[in-house]
Amino acid sequence: MTMKRHAWLFIIPALLFFLQAATADEATPLAKSYADHCASCHGAARLGGMGPALLPENLGRLKREEAQAVIKDGRALTQMPPFRDKLSDAQIKALADFIYTPPAQTPIWELVDMRASQVIHHKPGSLPDKPVFKADPLNLFIVVELGDHHATLLDGDKFEPIIRFPTRFALHGGPKFSPDGRFVYFGSRDGWVSKFDIYNLKYVAEIRAGINMRNIAVSGDGRFVIAGNYLPHTLVVLDAADLTPLKIIPVRDDAGKSSRVSAVYDAAPRKSFIAALKDIPEVWEIPYDDKAEPVYPGLVHDYRLGEAIAEKGPFPVRRIRLDDYLDDFFFDQSYEHLIGAARNGKNGQVVSLIVGRKIADVDLPGLPHLGSGITWDYKGTPVLATPNLKEGTITVIDMKTWKTIKNIKTLGPGFFMRSHENTPYAWADSMFSPNKEALEIIDKNKLEVVKTLRPSPGKTAAHTEFTRDGKYALVSIWEMDGALVVYDAATFKEVKRLPMKKPSGKYNVYNKITRSAGTSH
Repeated sequence: MTMKRHAWLFIIPALLFFLQAATADEATPLAKSYADHCASCHGAARLGGMGPALLPENLGRLKREEAQAVIKDGRALTQMPPFRDKLSDAQIKALADFIYTPPAQTPIWELVDMRASQVIHHKPGSLPDKPVFKADPLNLFIVVELGDHHATLLDGDKFEPIIRFPTRFALHGGPKFSPDGRFVYFGSRDGWVSKFDIYNLKYVAEIRAGINMRNIAVSGDGRFVIAGNYLPHTLVVLDAADLTPLKIIPVRDDAGKSSRVSAVYDAAPRKSFIAALKDIPEVWEIPYDDKAEPVYPGLVHDYRLGEAIAEKGPFPVRRIRLDDYLDDFFFDQSYEHLIGAARNGKNGQVVSLIVGRKIADVDLPGLPHLGSGITWDYKGTPVLATPNLKEGTITVIDMKTWKTIKNIKTLGPGFFMRSHENTPYAWADSMFSPNKEALEIIDKNKLEVVKTLRPSPGKTAAHTEFTRDGKYALVSIWEMDGALVVYDAATFKEVKRLPMKKPSGKYNVYNKITRSAGTSH
C-alpha cells in the first residue's frame, strides 16, 4: 500500500464518525453558524478535534460568560482565534448557549466501539527484526509536522530524512517509544492511538480509544499503552503488541463526580502509570507490574499507600487526594516526587509518591509549564527549571528544600525548555511574546542567559531537542513554511536547515527511552 493510499485510512473513519454523530438540532441556523466558525477545530458534532470537545461536561470549569469572552477575544497561548470581527455580540452569546446545551444523544465510546475501530496492519512478530535502513536506530528523531499532519523519521547523524509518512489528524502529547526504541506510538486529539514500526517504516496497528484524548504513555516494560481521555472521562489500557483494549477505567471520585484526564505518564522506576485529573483534586497511580497487589476500598489511613481506593483486578487505582487540582506535572529522576500545578493556580505542590500526600508548596509565579521542566545538578544540588506561560521567567528550584534559587529573566513567556547531560547549556524559547523568534541559551552553572539566537527573524522558534550525544541541538521554526534548524550545541553555529511544515516537536529515540534529565518524559 502506498503512502498516498494509506492517507485515506486516516481520513475516511473520521468523516464517517462525524457524519454519524450529527444530530437533528444541528440543522438549525445556529448550528450552521457553529459549523461555519467552530467545527473545523472542535468537530462537527462538538466532540473535539484540534480544539477540545464543546459539550457541557467538558466546560464545567468555564463559566458561560467566560466562554463568550473566549469566543469574542480568543484565548491567549492557544490556537483559539478571536471572532469579534466576524460575529455580533448576539451571535456570540447564542453560540455560547449552544455549546452549553447537551446534544440530543450523550456521546459515548465503549469497548465495543474501540474494538470496531481497531485496525491491524501487520500482526505482531510478522515483520523483520532488523532496520531496513543503515542509520543508528538510537539516534533517530521523530519530527511531528502539524502543518499537514505528517511525521518525518530523521537520521540524527546525517540530518537527512529516512521517510516522511502521514499521521492522524492533530497529534497531541508527543509520540512515545517502546523501551528498545523500535516502535513509536502516536496519540491524536480525536482519540486515535497508532503504532508505527520504525525498523520497517510501517504502521502495525491503530485503535480509537476515545472521542477527545489528551495523550498516551507506554509502560516501562513495553507491554502496555494507556490513553487519557477528555471525553469520555476514562483511562484506557491497551496491549502494546496490537493495541487491543484490556481495561477501561472510569475516572470519578468516591462521590461519583467524573473528571477529564489532563495527562498520563509512565513512572518506569515505580512500574506504574500516573494520571493528572482536570476536575478532581486527586492524582492517580496505576501499577502495571504483575506483582502489584490491588488495593481495596477502606484503606484511607494506610500512609504507605496514601489515601488509596481502588477496584479489584488488574491495573488497580491508587488515589492520592490533594488540596488543589493538578493538571500539569513534573517528576524527579527517581519518580519519588511529583511536582504539579493547576492552570488557574499560582503555586505548585510537591507530592511524595512514597507516602502518598503533599509534602511542600513551590513558588511558581508565572503559570509554569511543568510538562516542559528539566533538571540538572547545580553546585551539588539537583534543581528543577521550568518556563512560565505568562511571564518572561525561568524558575529554578532546589529539589531538596523546594525553595526557589533564582528566577532567570527572559525576553518573554515561553513553552519549551531543553538541555542534555553533555552540555552546560539549557535552551528556552519565548514563543508567547513579541520575541517569539528568539531562543535564549542559559548557562546551567551561572544561571544566566549567555546567548540569544534568532533562527528566522519574525517567525516562531521553539522546541529544542538534542542528538543522542548532546553535540547538536535541533530547533523548530513553528510555521507552515517552517524548518528544522540544526545547531552545533557548543558553538551555537547553524549546521543545517531542513524545510518542514510546522514542525511542532522532535523526539530523539535515545534521549526518550533513557529518560534524559534534559527532556520531557
